[in-house]
Amino acid sequence: MGKKDGKPRGRMSSYAFFVQTCREEHKKKHPTEKVVFAEFTKKCAEKWKEMSAKEKKRFEDMAEKDKVRYEGEMKNYVPGPGEKVGRKKREKDPNAPKRSLSAFFFFCNEERPKVRKDHGDWSVAQVAKEMGKRWEKVTDRSKYEQQAAADKTRYEQAMAIYRGGGASPAKKPAGPPAKKPKPESEEEEDDDEEEEEDDDEDDE
Repeated sequence: MGKKDGKPRGRMSSYAFFVQTCREEHKKKHPTEKVVFAEFTKKCAEKWKEMSAKEKKRFEDMAEKDKVRYEGEMKNYVPGPGEKVGRKKREKDPNAPKRSLSAFFFFCNEERPKVRKDHGDWSVAQVAKEMGKRWEKVTDRSKYEQQAAADKTRYEQAMAIYRGGGASPAKKPAGPPAKKPKPESEEEEDDDEEEEEDDDEDDE
């Protein structure tokens, strides 16, 4: 089914269907338990990695059917008056997962401090230009490409939870500061003082 405005709902990936299924099963088993976003994402990602191709096929079939559904609905979809077909600029959600970085960005994060050290008086544009030149000279980019691939997986997994309505990480309420235990020496001194006071009263 499409959205209320008639526009087809976006298609879901196999991993998104897997996460959705996990959330539904978790709600059935623990209906009153709040889901912690970070922990839930981590558990889903670990479980997904351990699954065999045969176990994942169920969700891949679901994704394939949803793709056919989406493409079919988009063919018959006619934008309303004044509605733009292109992407609309939406207000950025501060709770949305951080976008993944490219291999070049990982290279820049590593190389930028070196450029700044050698050319402390350079502007941002000059530094960026130098980074581009150095990137062109890199023959083995596998290190940065692996980092980018891992970050892309992280982003896709986080977005699957985010789009599925995953809960935000729970914050623990700040309680009163814990009292430090009194040193034994001080307790003994207090006891001695009380005993001395008792002796003084007896003498009177």
